[in-house]
Amino acid sequence: MTYDQAIEKLNSIISEIEQNDALSMDVFVEKAKEAKKLIVFCQNQLVDLDKTIENILEEKAE
Repeated sequence: MTYDQAIEKLNSIISEIEQNDALSMDVFVEKAKEAKKLIVFCQNQLVDLDKTIENILEEKAE
């Protein structure tokens, strides 16, 4: 999965939750768990990107 795919899926989950007032508690919990996994994935991707950029900038400085 790519970062963009994860963000798209996360946005889809958020929209589904916002638009469905009759969402059962069980479905809500499953959607929340999936959203949390996607958020962690995206955070990790951003940390990796930050490290990569730092490495590139350090290489240019040398």
